[in-house]
Amino acid sequence: MLAKKVVRNQLALPRSAVNEILRADYFEIHLQGRNIVLKPIRNGKPTTKLAKVRAKMKYLGLTERDVTKAIRWARSR
Repeated sequence: MLAKKVVRNQLALPRSAVNEILRADYFEIHLQGRNIVLKPIRNGKPTTKLAKVRAKMKYLGLTERDVTKAIRWARSR
């Protein structure tokens, strides 16, 4: 299968690959040599890393809106 890099370094994945993923919106990304490995993250079963990030965000009082604003700021630079 082929994927195409489009605007802002986003990847357009083939429909056949997306259909196999079954509703995953988030992915862990690992580099294995020169290969990129995407691991779907299922809602309700967060990985240890994701759980730590969510716990720290809660501790710091950060909301989804705060994260969205930070992303917009970073992309505007």
